[in-house]
Amino acid sequence: MKNKIILGTALTLTILAFLSSCSNIPKNAKPIESFDANRYLGTWYEIARFDYKFEKNLDNVTAHYSFKDNGEIKVLNSGYNTETKEWKSAIGSAKFRNDKTTAALKVSFFKPFYAGYNVIALDKDYKYALVAGQNLKYLWILSREKSIPENIKEEYLKKAQSIGYDTSKLIWVKQDKNNPFANGK
Repeated sequence: MKNKIILGTALTLTILAFLSSCSNIPKNAKPIESFDANRYLGTWYEIARFDYKFEKNLDNVTAHYSFKDNGEIKVLNSGYNTETKEWKSAIGSAKFRNDKTTAALKVSFFKPFYAGYNVIALDKDYKYALVAGQNLKYLWILSREKSIPENIKEEYLKKAQSIGYDTSKLIWVKQDKNNPFANGK
């Protein structure tokens, strides 16, 4: 019995070590350097994303970022569920993986589990962002407005494709309602 407990504990520690050593960014992606988190704070509208279970059936999705007292970033994601006809929101926390001038973060909505959040394209005015998750299953195009100019959209799609993303799988999010959580409340 004692050997089974020791073996189980060793196996668990090995798996946790492996998972924590996994990359938090796709192989060919590179996070933005000279990143200014203060300029990134505020509300972003989700223009496009890959579908996954936490955002299933959501339109009018926004993400609102603000600093917490402990230096982490509060993440408030929200959207309108087209099936239940209700607004949904979730609060998470983001931390920089390395220095605060590189847009490589890890985000958690279910501590202690974190996922990669990497800003891989960003215009000089911090109006449009392309965000890669920890692997090729997660991708977002964000905007400070409810739409994005066609030239930025094409640039971001090309960049995502060059990394290995299948952009034909993107869901283009409707932004036709006023999200009551858009200002972080």
